Amino acid sequence: MLFNSLEFALLVIATAILYYSKHLREYQVVILIIASFVFYGSHNPWLLLLLIFSVAINALVSWKISRHAGGAKFWAVTGLVANLGLLGFFKYAGLLANSFGVSGDISDFLHKIPLPVGISFFTFQGISLVIDVWSEKTEVNSEQGKLENVVDQQAEPKHWMEHARNTVFYIAFFPQLVAGPIVKANEFFPQIKQKFFREIKWDVCFQSLVIGYFLKMFVADNLKDFTYWIQYPYFTSRSTINLLCMLFGYSMQIFADFAGYSLIAIGVAGLFGYQLPQNFNFPYISASFSEFWRRWHISLSSWLRDYLYFPLGGNRKGNVRTYFNLFVVMFLGGLWHGAAWSYAIWGTAHGVALAVERLLKRRIKLPETTVVLWLQRLGVFAFVTLTWLLFKLPEFSHVVAFLQAMGKNVFVRPNPGNVFYVCVFSAPVILYHGYYLWNSEKTKNSLKPFLLGTMLFLLLLNSGTSGDFIYFQF
Repeated sequence: MLFNSLEFALLVIATAILYYSKHLREYQVVILIIASFVFYGSHNPWLLLLLIFSVAINALVSWKISRHAGGAKFWAVTGLVANLGLLGFFKYAGLLANSFGVSGDISDFLHKIPLPVGISFFTFQGISLVIDVWSEKTEVNSEQGKLENVVDQQAEPKHWMEHARNTVFYIAFFPQLVAGPIVKANEFFPQIKQKFFREIKWDVCFQSLVIGYFLKMFVADNLKDFTYWIQYPYFTSRSTINLLCMLFGYSMQIFADFAGYSLIAIGVAGLFGYQLPQNFNFPYISASFSEFWRRWHISLSSWLRDYLYFPLGGNRKGNVRTYFNLFVVMFLGGLWHGAAWSYAIWGTAHGVALAVERLLKRRIKLPETTVVLWLQRLGVFAFVTLTWLLFKLPEFSHVVAFLQAMGKNVFVRPNPGNVFYVCVFSAPVILYHGYYLWNSEKTKNSLKPFLLGTMLFLLLLNSGTSGDFIYFQF
């Protein structure tokens, strides 16, 4: 069920009517759980069983950790193994079969395992819950969303059911279920309480939904029809100018597609009184790779930082260990995106870039001028855009072929129509970032109603053909 479908709109409206009904107010969490199961089950009802199994494991493990101090470590390890095992089996079985030369019936079986939509996201949230409860960051009771030990043994079944309900809700909450933002348990559980219609922040929700749908339906869905040709063997006959233009367009598309999804998720969650974390903060103005990763897919970056980079030692154990930690985190972060070595190469490239940047900053002091700042921004953007090829072309041999075509097809006549439309539909992303850089907050606020109205008009006038969100494949 896509966010830009009539079915989704009807689901949100029906859920909101029941959710804010005076007589059903005490069942708000249950209503959202049912809506989440309907949303996820609409894609493939059988895979709903996997989601239920995942949340059941995490509910049980997190409860055991909080209740049994002596065996807490055992249950924490069990939870981590269960989450990573599910992710590994369903997402990486085929990749491992290819890498280790598995053949025959076993290979056929492993390659036929379906990839559940959103498994990378909801398993990471399960891991967050296990680690947060283990480290005592999350304490929730029935009234304030906190998980704590219960002294009264007779009350334990009641508290277990409330904890199980809240865990299911946290992991399965439908706005962010299949593509984030990834929500940490210690940020979400305290929000679980009764909500009221009068508390909705309509301005925030409206702005998030309009910008989100505009980025997805007007920008990304139109660009996909022109970046489609970045596929083998179509790109082999295209001119160098067209290839560069399409690669630029894909960079705009992947931002608009994923940032659009995140904003829609934030807006829909806000309609039910829940605040999801910001996932994008104008990443294409970044003047360094470290800044880019503070602005791009922020929920994943912060998850990797808190649950992987810091536990590995971060930057506290010397330069060599810091560079190694950056490499490991980005390598695994790349592999998280997809079951192909091209994603690992993408992550490794960014890890190397972060390490080299850190090394150079220690030895070279660049002048702080506007020209230098913009050269840095262009350099980071060029690197990021080039490495998106590894997303569009998971077969590494196709990436090499694309780069070869860029060198060979210099004198091939370009298609001006393709260049024109890529520029037209990429322009909103450029203007979006430019608007952020504009210093006058007063002018920004005065222009906001006009800009939102323009986005709505363009959205209704010329939306592209509907397509899946890019990050659904992860």
